[in-house]
Amino acid sequence: MIDFQLITPKDKAAFERLSFDGKTRGCEFTFANLFLWGRQRMATVAGHIVLFSQFDRRTVYPFPIGNGDKKPVLDAIIADAAERGIPCRLTGLTEPDITLLENLYPDRFHFHCDRGSYDYVYDINDLADLAGRKYQRKRNHINRFLEKYPSYAIAPLTADNAAAVRAMLDEWYQTREQDDPTADFEMEKAALYKALRHFEELGMDGLVLTDGDAVLAFTLGSRLSETVFDVQFEKARAEAEGAYPMINREMARFVRQKYPAVQYLDREEDMGLEGLRKAKESYYPHHLTEKCWAHLREDGYDY
Repeated sequence: MIDFQLITPKDKAAFERLSFDGKTRGCEFTFANLFLWGRQRMATVAGHIVLFSQFDRRTVYPFPIGNGDKKPVLDAIIADAAERGIPCRLTGLTEPDITLLENLYPDRFHFHCDRGSYDYVYDINDLADLAGRKYQRKRNHINRFLEKYPSYAIAPLTADNAAAVRAMLDEWYQTREQDDPTADFEMEKAALYKALRHFEELGMDGLVLTDGDAVLAFTLGSRLSETVFDVQFEKARAEAEGAYPMINREMARFVRQKYPAVQYLDREEDMGLEGLRKAKESYYPHHLTEKCWAHLREDGYDY
């Protein structure tokens, strides 16, 4: 059985030495996401990082990270699942991963791809500049924001302003939960509040948009790879018209200046929600990162 250990911020450097390899991956492979969401575990097998996680109330193995022969690593994962008496489910697979699995284990895996889990990935210059006719509406929203809040300020998230951000988020969630009592924000709240406690040691970058003492919007993210930055959280007050496009644009400009090698912003999934899908499509993604599951056929099919 693989000796998985809980992920801690101290694992970040070792993880990114292998994960910053130029391969396309989804947002779930950002180190901060692995640490923030749930109780995910990590181990090293044959020079690869192997993960053990929970997704949609199922135990899963995100596809292993590392260079070299993956057969012994995947064999170890299959054996680990059998020893634990659980189905062998692999997640976060891209097209090359699917091809590799089919070649190594012909007809042993069933594959399932969910459009709601695909990441929206944008050219950083598109979001930083909002140039051209297609972004006219976004520029109009920002102009209305500037008219209403001429004395706005934008600043990096720090230990000094994190408490004010937390207070704004408490109000944001309270309002949302009152508007929709059936909505379940508990997992997101737990991850976001954990991020506010650990963003410095996780190497995350955030921005805070204010008007006087009032926090109007906030965003927080971290690098997924050398060329991709993952925008993991973004919240704005509903009454602050234009605050969302404003914080979106400012984060793109901030990342572009701080990390010149970054070419793309990953703004994560739409989870199959029609409104969220429309909002993400309105920024004209450069591409979608398609992500799939693999399920060992002999375990049965239970999607």
